[in-house]
Amino acid sequence: MKRGRTENGLRWIADAYGTSFTLTLSEGLSPYELLRGIGAEEHHLVPLSRSAAYELLLRSEDDHISDLDFLDWEDEAAVTRLTRAGFLPAPPDVIVRAGSVAGWAYALEEFSSYTGNHLAALSERGRAFCVHRNAKGFSSVDYAVHGETVTSFEPGLPHLTNGIPAEEALGFVPGDDEVADVAFLQFLERDLDICLPWEETEAELPAAAFA
Repeated sequence: MKRGRTENGLRWIADAYGTSFTLTLSEGLSPYELLRGIGAEEHHLVPLSRSAAYELLLRSEDDHISDLDFLDWEDEAAVTRLTRAGFLPAPPDVIVRAGSVAGWAYALEEFSSYTGNHLAALSERGRAFCVHRNAKGFSSVDYAVHGETVTSFEPGLPHLTNGIPAEEALGFVPGDDEVADVAFLQFLERDLDICLPWEETEAELPAAAFA
């Protein structure tokens, strides 16, 4: 069955990445420019599916690489490429996968919020957003424009805002009965008219590993 816009907007991310997630959006950048903007070297980028990235993040350094379902461990070229890029032998602390949609580059992280530390740099050509939910269920949003951080806030908790209030900076006011980060993802769907296909984010995307 074909997925509708409701599923393929942005709000599905909060369910698909139930434990913890980070979505970063950078206006006017390519996926490779986004990854370079957070310190990745282009020759160390490796195409990874979400499931492959998940396997790499959860493995132990003592686990044999033959346990990785996505990798033919006898393929020396593939193993060497992953090793040189920092995905092996030790599991990386962070894997950032990036793609593009409607004039924006996006990045997804499974457990970390690495891109949030580089948001000002990622806003060099316009706007950049970072939406993060941690493993305890707390969420935060950062917003930058043309190299300057405008605001950082927790949706639904305006007293924790650092910078311009979200209502003033973005026109965002969460409803009382809405889950905080879901409400902001829905706001971005409408405001930016972004429709991010779930299938695309599950497939292989350029990925960078960080210790």
